Parts: sequence; structure tokens; C-alpha cells
Amino acid sequence: MARKSLAAYLRSFRVTACLFLVLLSFHAVIGSGHDYYDALRKSILFFEGQRSGKLPPDQRVKWRSDSALHDGSTVGRDLTGGYYDAGDNIKFGFPMAFTTTLLAWSIIDFGRNMGPELKNAVKAVKWGTDYLLKVTSTPDVVYVQVGDAYSDHNCWERPEDMDTLRSVYKIDRSHPGSDVAGETAAALAAASIVFRSRDPAYSRLLLNRAVRVFDFADRHRGAYSGSLHSAVCPFYCDVNGYQDELLWGAVWLHKASRKRKYREYVVQNEVILHAGDTINEFGWDNKHAGINVLISKEVLMGRAGYFESFKQNADDFICSILPGISHPQVQYSPGGLIFKAGGSNMQHVTSLSFLLLAYSSYLSHANKVVPCGETTASPGLLKELAKRQVDYILGDNPLRMSYMVGYGSRYPQRIHHRGSSLPSVQAHPARIRCKEGSRYFLSPDPNPNVHVGAVVGGPNVTDAFPDSRPFFQESEPTTYINAPLVGLLAYFWAHP
Repeated sequence: MARKSLAAYLRSFRVTACLFLVLLSFHAVIGSGHDYYDALRKSILFFEGQRSGKLPPDQRVKWRSDSALHDGSTVGRDLTGGYYDAGDNIKFGFPMAFTTTLLAWSIIDFGRNMGPELKNAVKAVKWGTDYLLKVTSTPDVVYVQVGDAYSDHNCWERPEDMDTLRSVYKIDRSHPGSDVAGETAAALAAASIVFRSRDPAYSRLLLNRAVRVFDFADRHRGAYSGSLHSAVCPFYCDVNGYQDELLWGAVWLHKASRKRKYREYVVQNEVILHAGDTINEFGWDNKHAGINVLISKEVLMGRAGYFESFKQNADDFICSILPGISHPQVQYSPGGLIFKAGGSNMQHVTSLSFLLLAYSSYLSHANKVVPCGETTASPGLLKELAKRQVDYILGDNPLRMSYMVGYGSRYPQRIHHRGSSLPSVQAHPARIRCKEGSRYFLSPDPNPNVHVGAVVGGPNVTDAFPDSRPFFQESEPTTYINAPLVGLLAYFWAHP
């Protein structure tokens, strides 16, 4: 008995020591404070640089101009607008919908902390939802991609110049895509909450469309990469399966509509749709951790005991990413950055940190902690872990550089982004054709257009970062890196 107690004590000590060392590592690197409001403002401004279509009069990113004004014309639809996902000129519906969902969730949970930037965050959501309404205007059809990725990736040209194929891809009853349709329903439902008091008519439109799209996703099940494999893979191929998006869409519809049918759907399909699988994943392809954290709020508020198993999953998620007892799939770099195998690691950093912060807030209101073996994770600890990830992004790291373009005195200069790396239309009115842009891609010079607020894929597991366009996994920004970061920065501006 004494021997077992000693072992338990040593395990608890090891976990506590690892947590302490990870937190201490940031202070050892750099100890200055950050201007979270400035970072918040810039993280939202980034989305204006990613806009496709006809730009509005209040466009603030001036090196961008109108682009892709004929999207959808080949199928007789107006599919203009929306966002380019990253440094290319494709509109991928799956990550765009996830981006919109996370922007909406950021506002729902942390909008009260955004101050004057709240209006710009709401505009960023609406730019996404206006497009999602267009692509879902026909019942049982969702247009899920505009642009041929192979054609686009063969060129290095500005979106304003592009003459690559603007092929349109859709899912329908014969070619299902429950993953992208489920995520689209989630985005529309989450956004309906954002606009509920701001624009009730628009909110109702979003919610009604979410209901219709979710019904389509549920009735015609399948992964979109099955029927559209050659178009969407390997770019945004659904590796994880569509089941999590069905649960995710139902959870957001439950939250937005408060209709009993969605609550019952979630409860009845928890096991069938694998709610407890891969609990430490959250991103455009995998919603498991997000599902469990989002539902747990109701459990912690004492309103939904029937969701208790989801709270257990959420607790397990928290324990799986704590330093010292983390899951083999989750590592920490020597400088303390969360690291998961695969490309664009910052997407994991921001999305997992968002969940840490959201869950810590839910726990705080319920006066609860998370039991993790012989140790416990308090709400304060979860907030501190999330804050350290944000601070790493902003410059508290071994290289002493910000991974947000335009923030701080040192940040990436050669990001993998066509519009940023090529001269703007204003500076170079003549067309820059497909292969003519190669010299700019290969140039050692900094990008001529500073894409303020763009957060790049980030350093590798050893905290090394090549500031070079060809290293796209490290140097390319994405919308789904920034979307959860908006909520994080809002909170830490209000609670530094």
C-alpha cells in the first residue's frame, strides 16, 4: 500500500513538474507583456486580405482588389464572395465553413471582450455566411469548391489576375458529402446566434437554411471525398469520416434552435457517430473535442445530465493535452509549443487552445476542476496554458519572433501567399501571368504587401522556422488558424 502511494505521489509530482517547466519555459525566453488588443485587431483584419469577389467600400486592406467575379457562371450560379482558405486562390467549402463556425463561436463566448473590434468580427462572419447562403440556395445541393486546385497550384499569380480553371464542384443526393454539409449547417446555425439580436431576419434565414442543409447531410450520408476525390484530395480530403460533422451540426442546431429533436439526435447518435473517438483532435476535419467541450457547458450549468458522457470525454480531452501526461499524438516543443504531426501546426495550437480557454470558462462558472489521475487541472491552469500558447505565437519563443505578420518588431517576411508576395495591382497594373509569378515566389526578398494579422503554420517540433515561401507547411497562413485565435485574443485583452 505504501509502495503504491509512493508511486502515485511520484506520478503526480512528475505531472506537476512538467506543467511548471512548460509554463516556466516561456518566462525564461522572454518576459515582456503583449498588446493583445493590437493583435486582436490585426487577427480580424487578416480576413479582409482573404476576401474573394467584389470588395466593399469599407475594405481596409488596400493592396487587394476585386477578384473571381465570375465564379459560378459555368453552372449558372452566382458563387462570388467567400474566402480564399490560405495562400492560394481556391475557395474550399469545408475549411471555409469551419472558419465561419469558429469565428461565430469566438463571438458567442468572447464577443463581450472585443470592444470596438466586435463590429469587424461580425463583418468577418457575415462575409462567410453570405457566401454559404449562396452555395446552399438549391435544396439538397451544396457547392463545395470553386477552382481547380491543381491548375491553381501550378501557377503563382494574384487572385486579381488569375486565369486558372474556376471549376465548380458540388454534392447532391447522388453524390453525398455529410462532412462538408454538416459543417456548413454548423456554421449557419452558430452564425444565427451571432445575428439573433443584431439582425433577427438574417438570423432566421441562417437558422432555417442550417436546418435544411443538416437534414440533407443526415438523409444522404457519405464523405465528400468519396465522390469528389480527384478535386478535394489531398488538399482537404476527409480522412476522419463524416460522422463527427453530423454530431457537430446537430449540437449547433440544438444550441441555436433549442428544439428537442436535436438534443435527442445527439443523445441517440453519441455511440453510433463515435463521439468519444480521437478526443484530442479539433480542426477542419475532426470535430470530436469541440463537440464534447461545447455540449459540456450545459452539463456544467446543471441543465443536461443526459449529456454527462460528453463531459467525461471533454475531461479526457483536457487530460490528454496536459504537459507531462499528454497523449502520444500531442507533443510540446522545447519552447513549450503544442505540436501535432502533419502540416500547418498552428492550426492545432489555436484550435486546441481555444477549447482549453472555453472549457476553463465553463468550469469556472460551475466551480469545477478536471481530475487527471493523481493530479487535477483547475480552470486557472487551463487559462494559463492557453495564454502561453498565444504568447508563444506573439513572440515569447526561442526565436523571439512573432508568428503573426505585422505584430511586433520581428515577424515572417516571406509568407507563402500569392497576393502578399506579388506586387499589388496598384503598384503593377499589368497582368502577371501564371509562370511569370515564379520569380517572385523564388525571390529572397520580403513580400511587398504585408499581410497584417496573418498567422503562419509556424515552427517545427524543435522551434525552428524557415522564413521561406517554398516551406509552405511553416510559412503559409490559413483562415482556420486565425478564427479561434480571435476569441483567445479577445479574452486575454480583457483579462491580461
